[in-house]
Amino acid sequence: MTDWQFVTHYFLHLIFPFIIAWIFFRKNWLKAGIIMALTMLVDLDHLLATPVFDPNRCSINFHPLHSYWAIAIYGAGLFFKQTRIIALGLVIHMSTDLIDCIWTFSHCHECFLNSPLHKLFQSL
Repeated sequence: MTDWQFVTHYFLHLIFPFIIAWIFFRKNWLKAGIIMALTMLVDLDHLLATPVFDPNRCSINFHPLHSYWAIAIYGAGLFFKQTRIIALGLVIHMSTDLIDCIWTFSHCHECFLNSPLHKLFQSL
């Protein structure tokens, strides 16, 4: 992981939700930002992997809470007022992880070939 990739990844996980909250939930931006930032807890599913951290592994469809089904549920949550802020945080989180995957794949072709995303693209 390059320095720019690291900075971008954590900016999108920890700061960007507050920017989105300020734009779309101005009246309660701090609360919305905190809720969206707390969606980082979805990364607890990384504890189920061996090794827990692999800098060349793409999280998308590797970890249970990063699966295609989970992402679809997060996207559906955007359509319900009761779950919108949490769902938005989770969609931002998954989008950030996808950006990270693409960045990793740009310098590690073997990483792409071994990823669940490669299998998805092969099936299309």
